[in-house]
Amino acid sequence: MDMMNLKKLTDEELMLRFQNGDEDSYSELVERYKNKLMNHIFYYMKDRESAEDIVQDTFDRVYLNKEKYKEIAKVSTWIYTIAINLAKTALSRSGKMNSFSITGKDGENDYEIKDKHSSTDRDVLKNELSDIIMSSIDSLEEKFREIVMLRDIDEMSYEEIAALLQIPTGTVKSRLNRARLNLRDAITDYIK
Repeated sequence: MDMMNLKKLTDEELMLRFQNGDEDSYSELVERYKNKLMNHIFYYMKDRESAEDIVQDTFDRVYLNKEKYKEIAKVSTWIYTIAINLAKTALSRSGKMNSFSITGKDGENDYEIKDKHSSTDRDVLKNELSDIIMSSIDSLEEKFREIVMLRDIDEMSYEEIAALLQIPTGTVKSRLNRARLNLRDAITDYIK
């Protein structure tokens, strides 16, 4: 099967093909997830080189443990679980477990900020606002930061997040709503 046709397959179909010896399917999975995973893990590690190492290690483990994947979980959940566990292990070894940050957009409740400034002012304000958002997210408790990142950056469904973090879907929704309210308040304070 050529690479164009592989792009049409689901992650689960690719994984099944990979388990049956199709290396191109593995390459397609790596292609689909390497950038998302890099962004996700970078916010844990706050260091590009460490994040790259973890992403590489994640894909090595996917490759070596392909037979361990069972279709009871989504491939994305399995890959993220491996990566997050590797990141948490690395952070706990280095004593930095409680710090990571994210940026992102709100899927259900977009807050639009009207911009009436010149483009130079706009760039300065955009960078300033980005810093405010990053700082606000950093100040959230880890359990809230992680859910915002998984939902708004990685665009995972509530069900995927629940499976990944092993918590009820209702808990995912309530933590996400609480985190978003805190972020909205911080951004509103900045705008005023």
